[in-house]
Amino acid sequence: MSATLQAAVAALNTKLDGAGFDGVAKFVIEDEGSILVDQDGARQEDAPADVTLSADAETFRAILEGDLNPTAAFMGGRLSIDGDMGAAMRLAGVLS
Repeated sequence: MSATLQAAVAALNTKLDGAGFDGVAKFVIEDEGSILVDQDGARQEDAPADVTLSADAETFRAILEGDLNPTAAFMGGRLSIDGDMGAAMRLAGVLS
């Protein structure tokens, strides 16, 4: 697992605070790989999901560090979302 994915998984699990996520979301980080988030937390995995969020590593890092709002990233074209927008909104609430 790359250092970028390791850091993202750790940050996501901290934000989830052991509560997991009601649904299945996949983060696709360009040139790095995929992270799956579900009721068990975050882990490096590429599997089907309710919603897939794709961006470059810099964008994901800014979102996870709280420097970039996920909705603003989406509206600004830095984050693409495919699938269940309701799940994406619930996940944005966890990340904020």
